[in-house]
Amino acid sequence: MKFTGKNVLITGASRGIGSEIARTLAEYGLKVWINYRSSFEEADKLHQELQEKGLKSAVIGFDVSDETAFIEGVKTIVSADGELSYLVNNAGITKDKLAIRMKGEDFDSVIRANLNSAFYGCRESLKVMSKKRFGSIVNIASIVGETGNAGQTNYSASKGGLIAMTKSFAYEGSARGVRFNAITPGFIETDMTLTLKDEVKNGYISKIPLKRFGSGKEVAEAVAFLLSDGAGYITGETLKVNGGLNM
Repeated sequence: MKFTGKNVLITGASRGIGSEIARTLAEYGLKVWINYRSSFEEADKLHQELQEKGLKSAVIGFDVSDETAFIEGVKTIVSADGELSYLVNNAGITKDKLAIRMKGEDFDSVIRANLNSAFYGCRESLKVMSKKRFGSIVNIASIVGETGNAGQTNYSASKGGLIAMTKSFAYEGSARGVRFNAITPGFIETDMTLTLKDEVKNGYISKIPLKRFGSGKEVAEAVAFLLSDGAGYITGETLKVNGGLNM
């Protein structure tokens, strides 16, 4: 895959799907900025891993739900590299609970972490990318943003909002040469899914046409494609990476 830009900021990149995205984009030749909020050790470990392979990376810590911190984070990157070419809004949290038991703060905190943060990232990146009339952003949403899910009213609202927001940013970014797309992963193998009991995991797999969970690497490759020049005529799109669970 070809990339015209030289660097990318990945939020929540110290572990899980975020770390796979960082590895994949670094392998494609981009300098990856590994964002973390509290897990410096994991972020630094990933940074060292990439450095040992001769790949380009840097670590940047800030809370993505803090508007001022996100603004300063983007300024730090631009000051260091002279540009910000790509952004992957991957950071997010869950606070699952049935709606009738969900407190307002449980709802608000997930919206702040998953949706507000992506807004700050998209807005600040668009400002920077507009100057060169080039850039690409991928927002990591979720299948539940399309389907909903019991016990995840807050999470599904944040991810559904992210899908709609991506389309609006795509309209605004198009005149400035900046593309915005979203990805909706389904069941992906992570530390969380590894703890599922076999009968629970098999129950989920039985509903997936491809009969397996996806991998973080498969999500990362989808991200790489949407960021790349090969997807230069794609904007405002939502790419489903779910094994056919929601067609």
